Amino acid sequence: MAEFGNNGEFLSGKPKSAFFNRSLTLHSNPMESFQKPHLQSTLDRNGSMNKFYDSMESVKSASNSVKGKVKKLCNLFEPGKSPSRGPDELQLQSPGKLKSMKSIGSDYRVSSVFNNDSSIRLPGTEDRVVVYFTSLRGIRRTFEDCYAVRMIFKGFRVCVDERDISMDSAYKKELQSVLGEKNVSLPQVFIRGKYVGGAELIKYVFEVGELAKTLEGLPKRKPGFVCQCCGDVRFIPCMNCSGSRKIFDEYEGMLKRCMECNENGLIRCPDCSS
Repeated sequence: MAEFGNNGEFLSGKPKSAFFNRSLTLHSNPMESFQKPHLQSTLDRNGSMNKFYDSMESVKSASNSVKGKVKKLCNLFEPGKSPSRGPDELQLQSPGKLKSMKSIGSDYRVSSVFNNDSSIRLPGTEDRVVVYFTSLRGIRRTFEDCYAVRMIFKGFRVCVDERDISMDSAYKKELQSVLGEKNVSLPQVFIRGKYVGGAELIKYVFEVGELAKTLEGLPKRKPGFVCQCCGDVRFIPCMNCSGSRKIFDEYEGMLKRCMECNENGLIRCPDCSS
């Protein structure tokens, strides 16, 4: 007959391992099986917290650098804070750089821009405002500047001679010959035959109130005026060739190029662009 000890194991007969506690046979040390997962989770938690603090430090340093850049940018646009620029100095940058007319300063006499004896003039436009622009949206910045300048003059209800170079390439050649440059940015504005400048200057003089004084005396249109002939497009199909750019010569019995329209078969609106 088998004998049992105090801890429930055989004293004789079958081997002792047959009646070992099942839980004890899985792990040699129960306390070790409890401490390892707990220790591992503690290490993982500490590592994740360290990563979290490291990420917070990187975000904080990035935000500080962004704040510094924003502060420098604000100082660039605030007038009177740059020691190298005087209040009566008009600085024009190259086309590849950003033009900020607010850097001129509030004490700059903008009226001198319009009253100067500029050598660049557009003959036959002494009684109007001429704007060279494009209606194409190929370059977003150019289209937005052209649209903004047109809306500014439309708000004053003055008669504007809008010359869209995308509708007629002759306007582009005309502008290049007047300015004497091959690469010309758009828009370009002439007031009373005198060359004024581009979008940045027009926006600035509009904000300071000098543009309204310059446009005094020019003919105005009725509020909400829209040309019934062209719908403010300033062009209509050629009435001689119906926009086909070709006419039939009865004497020679052949088609010829229409000489009254442009390369797109269009002519200027006789009602609003004459």
